[in-house]
Amino acid sequence: MPVLTERSARVVAAVKLHRQITRRRSQLFLVEGANLVEAASRRGLVREIFVTEAAEQRYAALLAGQAATVHPVTERAAKALSDTVTPAGLTAVCELPSTGLEEVLAGAPRLVAVGVEIGEPGNAGTLIRIADAMGAAAVIFAGHGVDPYNGKCLRASAGSVFSVPVVVAPDAGAAVAALHAAGLQILATTVDGEVSLDDAELATPTAWLFGAEAHGLSAELAARADTRVTIPMAGEAQSLNVAAAAAICLYQSSRAQA
Repeated sequence: MPVLTERSARVVAAVKLHRQITRRRSQLFLVEGANLVEAASRRGLVREIFVTEAAEQRYAALLAGQAATVHPVTERAAKALSDTVTPAGLTAVCELPSTGLEEVLAGAPRLVAVGVEIGEPGNAGTLIRIADAMGAAAVIFAGHGVDPYNGKCLRASAGSVFSVPVVVAPDAGAAVAALHAAGLQILATTVDGEVSLDDAELATPTAWLFGAEAHGLSAELAARADTRVTIPMAGEAQSLNVAAAAAICLYQSSRAQA
């Protein structure tokens, strides 16, 4: 049986981080590509970097400023570390950020985005990116949905996962109760909301609830909101996906609170 070198063993350990259960147990995750590695580095989250010869030359300036250990790897190893069709040749093992809901609420947030049981990683990452762009204080993934630190979600966030606090709260009801107790009004987006977005009061501190792609918010959780809000639509579309709804609602809140 071949003996693994230390470098090979590190690659094997890193590859296992493609699995959510390994990320949760180890409190580590993978990022791939120069933009995400650089963003993670600015937060001081990078532990080690794996890079091919070609990528080492391409990203020499980025690698030169790294405090983390840099491991040269083969193209084959880079492919195993990647979850994309065309590997970037640059992958980092990072520590999971430790921001919790209590820490977010201690900062007296004025705008929070809550994705409830979001199952599509691309939508989850886009929600993070939109929240960052609109100046939200945090994104909360409530209930049992996507892991915000999987590869597709990270790429969709375009680095914003390192700019805005992201909190995972398995108990959606408890998270909503905590937001309400902290003085935020709870607005829920529903197709049958009693208030149009055009008429909603948005200047006060607000937590927006955005439901999952397939079935939206549960009736129970929507009932916990102070107001159920509907987005007026002139066309024949019956609804919007979570990312589109979040973009519209968070933009309106950002303007109202400016």
